[in-house]
Parts: sequence; structure tokens; C-alpha cells
Amino acid sequence: TMTVSRALSAPGKVDKETLEKVRWAIEQTSYVPNMVAGGLKSRKSRLVAAVVPTLISPVFNETVQSLTETFNAAGYQLILGQSGYEDSCESELVDALIARRPAGIVLTGVIHADDVSRRLVGSGIPVVETWDLTATPIDSLVGFSHEEAARSVCRFLHQRGRRKLAVLAGDDARAKRRTAAFVATAIEVGLQAPRVHEVPAPATLGSGRRGLRSLMGTDGDLDGLFCSSDLLALGVITEANVMGLGIPGRLSLVGFGDLSFASDLEPALTTVRIDGTRIGREAARCIVDRAENDAAAARLIDVGFSIVERASA
Repeated sequence: TMTVSRALSAPGKVDKETLEKVRWAIEQTSYVPNMVAGGLKSRKSRLVAAVVPTLISPVFNETVQSLTETFNAAGYQLILGQSGYEDSCESELVDALIARRPAGIVLTGVIHADDVSRRLVGSGIPVVETWDLTATPIDSLVGFSHEEAARSVCRFLHQRGRRKLAVLAGDDARAKRRTAAFVATAIEVGLQAPRVHEVPAPATLGSGRRGLRSLMGTDGDLDGLFCSSDLLALGVITEANVMGLGIPGRLSLVGFGDLSFASDLEPALTTVRIDGTRIGREAARCIVDRAENDAAAARLIDVGFSIVERASA
């Protein structure tokens, strides 16, 4: 019985042959374990919750997949909530999650309503904020600096001789901070303030197409463009082909995210690579460590970023 319990709650701690036997027996008997009863007995939940802004955009796919795999290996199940980039929705989700006392909560970003942060701290539930950095995290933190990423892109374009820059970005909080850092850096290196065109988040290919047409309509001499997502950049490349606008000859283009299609575009997209898989893996480890050991310390992990140079810039 103890072996079966361990195979269900922590499959990574059971040898492969025994695990296969237990799974075979479960299939033959159509047994479904009562995780609530197991949680009451051990006083520990085997559920972990993650809140992401959107399930439509592929940006967070790597992180969600990595969270799922790492938690499953440790005997935990992941449930997902979608905030829709809305503070009020995140607040409602967090309240519902706290009431269910999960083993941990993974959040996207570090900007939350004050009452959300207070309730999370007061709950005592391990929390990991992801995809961002701050000096004052709620608990653990796994992410990178959006400001540094944007500054690096601006310097990258400037070093390649681009002087009339612009930003095409979503209107969510993290994209806004990248935009502000990009604009400030352009001014610091002696360029005029880049034109900014915002679109509703989550950004789409269509908003990228319309965004480029709008920017070129008012700044015909634009020669460098930073998009807040690769989907926007894909829209820019599509519209540039329609307009007969050469990339990178006429316009250097940099995306954000290094999504799976970025290297297969024509031209291949220069973009900012974020290791979403590592973010998910490290975040899950933070939760599992805290769930298994109450004395485990909170962690702050900066996964960094890199500019992947391809043909578009």
C-alpha cells in the first residue's frame, strides 16, 4: 500500500519497473485516487496553480509545459487560470485559489494589486512570480529584466546605423515598461524619441500589419522597429511584403520571444530569446522545495535574455 501511495504521490521516487506495475494495476481496476483525501491525511495538497495572462498567445507555452512536466515528475498536478491581463480578474482568481489551499501558486509578472499581494503573503502559501524581476518579490521570483532587454535592443539597432526608431507594442504592463526603456535609451544615445504605436494585448498578426502601415504613414523614413512580440513582428513582415518595403534593407526589425516560427520566416527574425522552459522548471522547483521543506528559503533567479541575430536586422 505504501509503495502504491508513493507511486501516485511521487512517481519520481519509485523505480521504473514498480511504477509500471502500479500503473498497469490502476488501468485494470479503473481506480481513480482521491487526492482530496490524500491531502487531508498528509495535510499537504498535491495541486499547484499557475495564473497566466492568456492561453491564446504562444509566448507562455514553454513555461506552462515545463511547469507541467516538472510538477508531474514530483507528484503534483498543475491547474491553470487565465487573468486576461486584467488586475480584477487576477484578484478573483487568487482569492479562489487561496481558498483551495494549493501547495503553491505561480504568477506571471510582478505587478499586482496591493490587496492581492497582501492576501498572498498572509496566506502562507508558497508563491513564485515569473517572467519579470523586482527588488521586492512576494516570495520567490524567476524571471528577467524587461527594461534591460529593451535597452539592449535599442543599442543593437543603434550600433547597426539605424537612427529613426519606433516601437510597436502591446498595451500590457510589461510591454509598456519595455517601451519606456527603449525610448529612454534612444534619447540617451542622441536619437530623437522613437514613435510608439500601441495595440491591445494580446497582440496579433493583424495588429502587427495595421501597426506598420500606421507607423510608415506618419514616419516614412523609419528605419528601425522593435516589436513587443514575435507575432507582431510576423505581421510587420507580412505587411512589409505587401507594401514592397525591404527588410532589413529599408527597415531593421527585432521581435521579442523567439517563438518557434521566428527562424523560419523570410527574412528570419532577429528577436529577444527568453528561456521560458528554464523559467517553468526553476519556478516548479521553488514550489516543490517549499512544499516538501517548510524551512526552504525563497529564491530570486534571473534567467537573463539574449538577442538572437538573424536576417531581419
